[in-house]
Amino acid sequence: MNESMKNRRSIRKYQDAPVSRDLLEQILQAGNLAPSAKNRQPWRFVVATGRGKAEAVAAMRRGLAREAETPLLPGSAQHRQGAAYTAQIMEQAPAVIFAVNPLGRDVRAPLSPEERVYEICNAQSLGAALENMALRATELGLGSLWICDIYFAYDELKAWLGGEGEPFAAMAIGYAAEAPRPRPRRALRDIVEWRG
Repeated sequence: MNESMKNRRSIRKYQDAPVSRDLLEQILQAGNLAPSAKNRQPWRFVVATGRGKAEAVAAMRRGLAREAETPLLPGSAQHRQGAAYTAQIMEQAPAVIFAVNPLGRDVRAPLSPEERVYEICNAQSLGAALENMALRATELGLGSLWICDIYFAYDELKAWLGGEGEPFAAMAIGYAAEAPRPRPRRALRDIVEWRG
């Protein structure tokens, strides 16, 4: 098993040290090398540092404030506090990479069964890209946090990202200021069924 798979952790505390453009490009290249359904490569990446990151965090906070008043995700209200903590992590991390699906449909759009399948396939492809990025960050001695809480600021971040494509996820990147222990995993016997 690859050591980066064993050593990867979700990092929520970062050192106050910039990450070079070269290292960020290596992480992005790893994402770009991911497999994708029908080779659609349904990704575009926006790297936010400095002022750009401050703007993204401000958009996230505007979304959280709006979500408290007119929620897009009313059934997830219990997770808003966690999303507010995520905004703090994004603010602390030296870089945040936003993954955008240029082929995606608005989360409110009704989908035909075929469109739904395309969305699922594109989500799997983007997930592979993000995993590649997290593993490459680990190999480079960096920490990362795969962030899905951006959906609490869906409209605000979509506007900040330029409105082209659908915000899919974000990834905080930086030098870790913590060393979390691995989280327990279920045993294979509990999650695998063999047939044949």
